[in-house]
This record gives sequence, C-alpha cells and structure tokens, in this order.
Amino acid sequence: MSVGTLMDWRTGLDAGDLSAEFLAMEALDRMDQREGDLNAILFRDRELTLDAARKADRRLRAGERTPMLGIPVVLKDNLHWKGAPLSNGSRIMQGYTAPYNATVVNRLLEAGAVPMGKANMDEFAMGSSGEYSAFGPTRNPWDLSRVAGGSSSGSIVSVAAGYAPFALGTDTGGSVRLPGSFCNITALRPTYGALSRYGVSAMASSLDQVGPVAASARDLALGLSVLTGRDPLDSTSLDLPGTKGLADLRPATLRGLRIGLPREYFGEGIEPGVRGVLEAAFQRLAAEGAELVPVSLPHTRYAIDTYYLIVTSEVSSNLSRYDGVRFGLRREAGELQEMISGTRDAGLGAEVKRRILLGAFCLSKGYYDAFYLKALKARTLITRDFVEAFKQVDILATPVSPGTAFPLGANLADPMAMYLADVFTVTMPLAALPVVAAPAGFSEGLPVGLQFVGPSLSDVKLLEITEAWQGISDFHRKRS
Repeated sequence: MSVGTLMDWRTGLDAGDLSAEFLAMEALDRMDQREGDLNAILFRDRELTLDAARKADRRLRAGERTPMLGIPVVLKDNLHWKGAPLSNGSRIMQGYTAPYNATVVNRLLEAGAVPMGKANMDEFAMGSSGEYSAFGPTRNPWDLSRVAGGSSSGSIVSVAAGYAPFALGTDTGGSVRLPGSFCNITALRPTYGALSRYGVSAMASSLDQVGPVAASARDLALGLSVLTGRDPLDSTSLDLPGTKGLADLRPATLRGLRIGLPREYFGEGIEPGVRGVLEAAFQRLAAEGAELVPVSLPHTRYAIDTYYLIVTSEVSSNLSRYDGVRFGLRREAGELQEMISGTRDAGLGAEVKRRILLGAFCLSKGYYDAFYLKALKARTLITRDFVEAFKQVDILATPVSPGTAFPLGANLADPMAMYLADVFTVTMPLAALPVVAAPAGFSEGLPVGLQFVGPSLSDVKLLEITEAWQGISDFHRKRS
C-alpha cells in the first residue's frame, strides 16, 4: 500500500476499508525497510504497537469515530511514554524507563492513537542538524548524505518516510520547523502554553513547546484537536481559542489578507535558490488577493545572541538533575563529587557540555547583569517589534532557513555556523508566538520551507491560512 495522509487513513478507518492493525503492520514494515538508512527511531516494540492497534480496532467496530482513533503516531524521545525507555538522545539516561505518560502522550493514547515508537533527536534537544544524538545522526530521506535538521529529526523523518502520518516533536528555537523545512513536512510551533509541557524533558523552560508535525495543515489540525486544553499539571498551560473547528479545518480566505514581509529576514546570506522559491510563493499568494506589506523587526539582529544566552542559562539549571544520583548512568567513584563529575563527563556529549558551561558562566557572579539580564531586556524589545508589526498586518511570512539541508558533518566543527541555521526561527519563541512551517518548493531537488507567523493565540488561524496555501500549491504532497 502506498503511504497515505492522515486524512486518507482516517477516511479508510471510518469506512471500514482499513484496520488500525493493518496500518500499524504496514508502518512497521516500512521501518524495517528504511531504518538502516534513516536512523529515525530509537525504540519500538512490535507487540506493544500491535496491541494498541487491536484495541483501536475494537473501538472502531463498536462505532466510535474520533480524529486520531487507529492512527499511527511517533513520539520524540524526550516525551514520557509509560513503560518505554526515555533517552533524550543521551547516554546519561541509560536504563531509565518512563514511569508515567506526558500529558500530550496521554491525550493521544486516550484518543486511540497507535504509538509506533520513540524518535531519534539531538541530545537533550540541543542541535539544529540531528547529528548530536548519542545514537548516531538521523539522515534526510531526500538525500542520505545531508542532515535532516534538528532537534526533532526523528519525528519529522518518521512522517516523511511514512512510518506515521503524525508525530510529536518539541520546538525551543526551531526544532520542528527547521527539520520540517529540510524534509518537506508541515510543522507547528504553538503559542507558548497551548500544549502542556508536563512529562516533557525540560531544556529551556521559558521557550520549550511540544510541536506537532504532519504532511499538511489539515492533518496537523486533526492531531491538534485532541491535544489542546488547559492541563492542571502544567501551570503555564492555557485554553487555545477556536479549537472546535480543528477536526474540520477550513481554508482561510487569502483575498485581503495582509502578509508582512520583514526586511530583516530577506537580506544577505539567503541562498539564491531559497530566495527564488520564496519569491515565487509570495507571487502566488499575491495572485490570490493577499496584500504583501514590507515591515521591519529592527531588533532581529540581536535574536541569535539573546536566544543562546537565555537557552544556555536555562540549560545549565535544568540539566543539573542528571547527576547519577537518582536515575540513569552512574560512574562509581570514591567521593560524591567525583561520581557526579565522572558520570556527567561520560554521559553527556560535547554540545550539551558546551551549553552547560556557557550557561553557568552567564549566570555566575559578575556576569549575570552583563549577559543574562541584558538578554532578558533584549527579549522584551524583540517582542515589542512583533506587537508593532501586527498593528500593520495580519500575519508575517519569512524563510525557515537561509539554505536547504546541508551535508552531514559540514558544520560540526563550527558551532557558530550551526547556530546560525536557526537565525530565522529563534525570534518567534522569544516572543511566545505561534508559527507554522510549510513546504514552499524545491531548490536543486531539496525542500524549502516558508514560515507563517501570527499574534499570540492565532494558532488555528495560521493553520487555516496554511491550508489555503496548500490548496493553491502541491509541494506538501511530494514524497522522498
């Protein structure tokens, strides 16, 4: 059977033409065929998956019809799934099994989704390429010699490769949007708080968000429809408006839509092929009646520095719990301090260590005001830029990345070059805004993504606009 979309499978399941068990077995077979090349999955249990599929089939035979019932899903390996290993892509989590479900995982399971496995990821979600996993890089299905993007590399590749039509990643500074762009997948970073973070391993708590990914906006909306809603276990969670229409997403009207094009996102450094794809996309939107409006986000030039100062500071705090005392890897030594340092040295990778040290430096006495406090002030200025821009336009449209997927190993020796891959994705998290990354075309055979950015809580509207875009283009339908 050819790989279908979530909507295809939903229709087939509801009509009785497909069974959840059949879909799960097909997906498992695809994993067997492609995982040797892609390395997108860290954990799978065939019997656990098929048991969940059979339970879904019983609910279907009983007449139940809900958006995710019987649908295969993949979970990033920083989400707790009770009874399954959780690694965060790191050796320091050795032997750890999740004792409970993350709220988003629980909501999927209660809705009858069928978990196919846990997805590979950059260690503790720190990376833009998918190369920082302790268990090897995830490869791009469009070109196995290139990166998949990170940190949610395995989640996005799982959808691109047909393991599941829907997956959960996380997005701190671009971790679903960048791999979505590199692999031709639609990805949502929600408004901060729209999806519960309970049961998600923390990297940078003021920025982390669960990010759903799928082939299209309509597929995304189906999955999102069972995930939203305030969670008493997450004090930052909130109720997202407009979610009643998610299960039957309608395209927005493009005529009269004011789309802001921030000049700071279209300067030097963008590959000519990427620029050409985006210009063609904007022309197509304008032909449908959208109004393209030049705007400015003047403090964008501080975004990368601001983002990495805040992220590394929060990383240094959040990762202090991985010390060999309570769970995970332990390197025995005579003294407690020796045991902790030995465990962290053996269990954590170079990029994680780099960020912990940078964060500890930023928070240290004498440097807190000069670095961390100044970054918080810059974050406020960046947020104000967006507030002013949305007084002029309805949404913003930007590139996801300056280029297409780069070769494996190309940026590993140059951390700054790796960080600059996020130059167009870090500003929205700093302002707690929702953003959708959608396929926009191809440059020399490699996918190029486009970001639609909206005001806070405009997540559903952004999906409706993306659905409209995907109604006048077919890039999202192309498979590797």
